[in-house]
Amino acid sequence: MEDRAFGELLSLARTVPDPRRPNRLHILSEVITLAVCAVLGGAEGWVDVQDFCEVYEKDFRDLLTLPSGIPSHDTFGRIFSLLIPAELERVVIGWTVNLREQTKGKLLNLDGKSLRQSFTQGWDKSGMAHMVSVFMNENRMVLAQSNTPGKGHELEAIRQLLNTVDIQEAVVTIDALGCQQDIAATIVEKKGDYVLSLKGNQSTLQTKVKVLLDEAILLKFEGMRFDYHEQTQAGHGRIETRKVWCTDEVQHLKGIGPWKGLQSVAVVESRRKVAGKAKEGVGDGTTIERRYYISSLSGGDAKRMAECVRGHWGVENGLHWILDVVFREDECRIRKGHGAENFSRLRRFALNQHGKEKSTKAMSLRRKRKRCASSLSYLFKTLLA
Repeated sequence: MEDRAFGELLSLARTVPDPRRPNRLHILSEVITLAVCAVLGGAEGWVDVQDFCEVYEKDFRDLLTLPSGIPSHDTFGRIFSLLIPAELERVVIGWTVNLREQTKGKLLNLDGKSLRQSFTQGWDKSGMAHMVSVFMNENRMVLAQSNTPGKGHELEAIRQLLNTVDIQEAVVTIDALGCQQDIAATIVEKKGDYVLSLKGNQSTLQTKVKVLLDEAILLKFEGMRFDYHEQTQAGHGRIETRKVWCTDEVQHLKGIGPWKGLQSVAVVESRRKVAGKAKEGVGDGTTIERRYYISSLSGGDAKRMAECVRGHWGVENGLHWILDVVFREDECRIRKGHGAENFSRLRRFALNQHGKEKSTKAMSLRRKRKRCASSLSYLFKTLLA
């Protein structure tokens, strides 16, 4: 198992161009392999990576050449700061290539997250890395990710990721920033479907969809085809009722420009009642919010539309929350060169592998990481999951 795990990972890592000068002491593919194993075992920075590798140095020497021993944490940091992120991303995608064959019929969420401690200088946080990920909601897997110049600049990364991942027969959800005609066209051309959120960046389209659906709700969709779905959830001191209306009568939207594949529009009304607010004298503690969407899906299945809209927010709990709370991503102070971006890729690689390892189904992600740190055999099993 060990030989197979290292052999496959080393083969992929050897395809990464070495950015260093010729007088190098460590083999790049081995450095990448060591870092992957350390992050699987809970490493949260380069010092942790060095410590992990030194603990298991004897075992690693049986599998790797290690001509100059275990690299120091400074060496790990320097190499990964020089390593082109797109090249490391190829290794991650190559390892998870089988996932791309499982996207049919699945919900793919595209969303961004800032690495909050990755800025170079404390007085200038504009340089912090911001990663956009493709997250498969059902399997809780990251299929690909790309760096952007910062929050609010994700469009180019979204376009790049859509051309990287196989989205055929999948439903792609993106927040309002990604609601662009060319992005919708790309998704349809790649034989996928989309559900795109509307906000002020498409003010004309948003206004027309809002007027159409608000009036239709007021008139109870008289003379219009539509579907309706309602769901109520209670917990954490609040009751939330979500009502979804959708219709395929998009012919009423005049002058909105060419939106390829547009078949339906939808509105989600969220009604939240928070018990504490009522006690504080803020009305009865109820707030109402409506959000509007355009989609290439049929307008005759409000339940499916509700699942897509609700599923998009799964990226917050299924990816961003885990990265911050379990992997402590927002506390990581790796800043030099491409180090923050590359370590982010190692985290997401580890998250995927831990999610795929099912022999310890009842074990939490935190326990799985600790198990990898204490047992190389379990680590190799996770690597090959």
